[in-house]
Amino acid sequence: MGRWNCRYPHCCRVELRAQNQVLKKGVVDEQANSASLKEQLKMKDQSLRKLQQEMDSLTFRNQQLAKRVELLQDELALSEARGKKNKKSAESSSQLSQEQKSVFNEDLQKKIEENERLHILFFEADEQHKRLEAELRTRLEVLETDAAQHQAVVDSLTRKYTDTIEKLQNDKAKLEIKSQTLEREAKDCRLRTEECQQQLKNLQAALGTRLEESLCIINEKVPFNDTRSNRYNALNVPIHNRRHQLKLRDLAGQALAFVQELVTALLNFHTYTEQKVQIFPIDSATDTISPLNQKFSQYLHENASYVRPLEEGMLHLFESITEDTVTVLETAVKLKVFSEHLASYLSFLRKILPYQLKSLEEECESSLCTAALRARNMELHRDMKRLTAVFEKLHTYISLLALPSIKPEGLLRTNYNLVFTNIATSLHGFHDILKDISKHYSQKATLEQDVPTATQKLITTNDCILSSVVALTNGVGKIASFFSNNLDHFTTSLSYGPKGGTEFISPLSAECMLQYKKKAVAYMKSLKKPCADSVPYEEALANRRVLLSSTESREGLAQQVQQSLEKIAKLEQEKEHWMLEAQLAKIKLEKENQKLKNSLSGHLTETIQERSVLPNVAEQKKETTEKSPREPIKSTSLIGMLTITTDNEKAPDVESREDLIKNHYMARIAELTSHLQLADSKSVHFHAECRALAKRLSLAEKSKESLTEELKLASQNISRLQDELMTTKRSYEDQLSMMSDHLCSMNETLTKQREEIDTLKMTSKGNSKKNKNR
Repeated sequence: MGRWNCRYPHCCRVELRAQNQVLKKGVVDEQANSASLKEQLKMKDQSLRKLQQEMDSLTFRNQQLAKRVELLQDELALSEARGKKNKKSAESSSQLSQEQKSVFNEDLQKKIEENERLHILFFEADEQHKRLEAELRTRLEVLETDAAQHQAVVDSLTRKYTDTIEKLQNDKAKLEIKSQTLEREAKDCRLRTEECQQQLKNLQAALGTRLEESLCIINEKVPFNDTRSNRYNALNVPIHNRRHQLKLRDLAGQALAFVQELVTALLNFHTYTEQKVQIFPIDSATDTISPLNQKFSQYLHENASYVRPLEEGMLHLFESITEDTVTVLETAVKLKVFSEHLASYLSFLRKILPYQLKSLEEECESSLCTAALRARNMELHRDMKRLTAVFEKLHTYISLLALPSIKPEGLLRTNYNLVFTNIATSLHGFHDILKDISKHYSQKATLEQDVPTATQKLITTNDCILSSVVALTNGVGKIASFFSNNLDHFTTSLSYGPKGGTEFISPLSAECMLQYKKKAVAYMKSLKKPCADSVPYEEALANRRVLLSSTESREGLAQQVQQSLEKIAKLEQEKEHWMLEAQLAKIKLEKENQKLKNSLSGHLTETIQERSVLPNVAEQKKETTEKSPREPIKSTSLIGMLTITTDNEKAPDVESREDLIKNHYMARIAELTSHLQLADSKSVHFHAECRALAKRLSLAEKSKESLTEELKLASQNISRLQDELMTTKRSYEDQLSMMSDHLCSMNETLTKQREEIDTLKMTSKGNSKKNKNR
């Protein structure tokens, strides 16, 4: 409906106006009904007031009558008292008092009857008034609810129509914009078509000149063109269609699955039929069955040797269809094998068919067979003949399809379509026959269950046969639908040849084509080289934001490389400097070692001389020398502090001292270099972080600017939409006010017309009465 409204806004407006007029009429009718009901209510109120006034007057008169009755009763009592006292004197006036009493009694009786009648009238009037008041109240409530419902409907319709008007206006605006865009596109298309026509003219002229040149070259240089003749073109090597092969392999796989289901169903059907023959009508466990059924069961026992080859033949056909082969009817050699297996199974069916028919006839002649069961058996008798005939048709058509692989001229290409169509119709007929067999056999099984000699073994065997027949029906239905759905593919692609040719492809050309295909595949493999490893596209997209703000940019890396080169140069200079310093320190160390050796040797000679002259002094020096090794000698420098202990009793090991000093200085140098590298790496890390933060700050500022621009645009759009909303709101309010005025004017005109109609009716009634009186 919305789509229709969008397409035809004028029709929608017309329909809305018509509905609006109907609604207006309904509103006016409801207003008139409410006015008439109000008038009726006023009339009823007036009648109610009149009845109340009458009731008040009746109560007043009733009270007057009651007072008068009381007075009369008092007068009667006084008169009776006076009568007792003055019986004698009142004998003369007794007749008059009796007459007065009778008059009073009659008057009282009349007043009582009138009072009773007035009470009855008052009660009836009160009840009628209450009933009428209840009816009017219920009617008033119903009318109020109806009026509320009508008002709600009117409100909902007004809202709906306002919504539809808004939608139509929006659709109109959209359509106008769309029409403008389409006009612009049409103009662009006209310009493009003009350009394309100009280009087409140029191309036609160029192609015409090239065609003339190529025709001249062909006529001059090419003496023989083999593609013009179908006979010569058939000798050319066709193109290998890999997609065609894959499609055929897929179809062959599906056909193999269907044939496997069919083989399983046929095996079950023949096996359970054999069991049924041995059970019914005579059970072989209790009595000997007839020689006919014995022979029939013997043949049925051999069913696997005829049914299994069908699956094997289809499997060999499926395995022969590969990507590296050319599968056409001329090269499908395995189809002949499948046809031969089908022929062997057909011979098996022909062999068992007479026994099966005779078995059914023997079952009909049995005393247990009823008329209904005999009718079902005769139906199955006909169905089995039809089943064998269908298998003969299928074998004939499949053997025709297998002819091109043995004898190419045995089947013309023009007859392919007819053969495949006949196979499809035969499969559908096969399916229909199996459905009839399933229906008739189910009826036969239900009738055999009612036989008094039916055993549980017979019932289960019938159920198994019925399930196998149902499976066979489903399998054949799948094969028929599969073949019908792929009939076009079979008829168009099972035989193809060279490009532009109409002849069959020969097995020799197919073999040549496969050799060329292998060469082409080997050449393409030799051209292919393994691609280098790269970052996956998804990972690259995910890391794009990180790469934009990271320090792995080209400038940062170049600066880091420059700084690292400068540091390496400085470290090389420091290394050379420290190597020179180490050589100088080594020379100084050798000199100091030489001086130390000389001083130690001179000191030893002096001690030997002094030991011979002054033994006491020697003993004292010995004591001092014993104490002196325990006192350490401290050596301080810029690098660190080294403590050395000397022993005069043993000769100092110069090499151990050198190693100790060397190890100490090397350890100190390593420690200082590690501290220096740590500080350097920290500085580089902080510098990189600062660069990253600066880049992020710039990106954040750019995003902030873009967001501010978007915010400005959004605020402008909001203000524009608010202005449009105000204008549309005002226009709708004006339209509603105009419609309300129009409704009021229409109501007034309708009321005037109704008054005129009423007056005319009254005048017509008066005229009719006058005519009647005349």
